[in-house]
Amino acid sequence: MKFKFEKLIIWQKAMELGEDMNKISYKFPREEVYNLSSQIRRASDSIALNISEGSIGQTNPEFKKFIGYAIRSLAEVVTCLHKAKRREYILEQEFIQYYENTFNLMNMLVAFKDKIN
Repeated sequence: MKFKFEKLIIWQKAMELGEDMNKISYKFPREEVYNLSSQIRRASDSIALNISEGSIGQTNPEFKKFIGYAIRSLAEVVTCLHKAKRREYILEQEFIQYYENTFNLMNMLVAFKDKIN
């Protein structure tokens, strides 16, 4: 790995979450292609994108700001998961699995942000 952010567990977990959300979005009905499917993919991808962008050549306050953006995007993913469950696009078991993953990543992001000086 050549970039420092690639070593960050939060970035690695965010990358995994983005791929998971991409896969489940294909289960959504065709009429959601420009709505919920697109939104969950963009929000989940935004998490890793903000972590990497904030880590390059930024001051610590700037990095904290980008981690904050990643946290907001993660909250957006959680809301999309709730929408998908309520609309019965995903099973309860899938929701629980992805919800736990997002909850754990949220805790990691908040802790990481708090440690940045």
